[in-house]
Amino acid sequence: MNYLSENDIRNIVTNVLEKQGGQNGSGCGQTESPAFPVEVSARHVHLTTEASEILFGAGYTLHKKKDLSQPGEFLSEERVKLVTPKGEIDRVAVLGPVRKAIQVELSVTDCRTLGLKPRVNLSGDLTGAADVLLIGPAGYLMAKGSVIVAKAHIHMTPADARRYGAKDGESVSVALHTARPVTLDGVSVRVKDNFALAMHIDFDEANASLADASATGTIIKRG
Repeated sequence: MNYLSENDIRNIVTNVLEKQGGQNGSGCGQTESPAFPVEVSARHVHLTTEASEILFGAGYTLHKKKDLSQPGEFLSEERVKLVTPKGEIDRVAVLGPVRKAIQVELSVTDCRTLGLKPRVNLSGDLTGAADVLLIGPAGYLMAKGSVIVAKAHIHMTPADARRYGAKDGESVSVALHTARPVTLDGVSVRVKDNFALAMHIDFDEANASLADASATGTIIKRG
């Protein structure tokens, strides 16, 4: 009987792994894209012109505190209180500029504090969004259908999308390179000419992965 030598076995294993699209035991043909920045988005509110005037006064204009990474967007000096029958959260940031609809973006933990059942939606999609009372220094309003948990997403330009082999509306898996690395599935790709390349996650996702200002991510391609 002829026995396989150790070298024969090594060659067979190497050939099998290569045919499966992976080596060193990966077995899934997994590759990663170049890294991009990952930013943590804290709880915040987007207001309409009308809502801004109700909460802060007639003719009121939001005061820019600092620019955000996405062109044209900024953190304002203004803050509001969120109130429901089950709880409240004070000093919630208001982002500018004003929009066509009120949108309140919270983490799942925030929603539990307020007794809300969160819907995980892309920003701009208020389908099934919850209600919350907004209170400002000049007034208050019931923001019906405004509260969502923002789905993790990546902002890209068309050039970025070509580089990463991605397309607008696609869902991808992203490996977060952090102190406690995790992989997020179902991350939405958003492509627009004036976007700046960055991934946005909320505080719950950041806490789970110990993400900080140095966090980066890579899209995982599975064969």
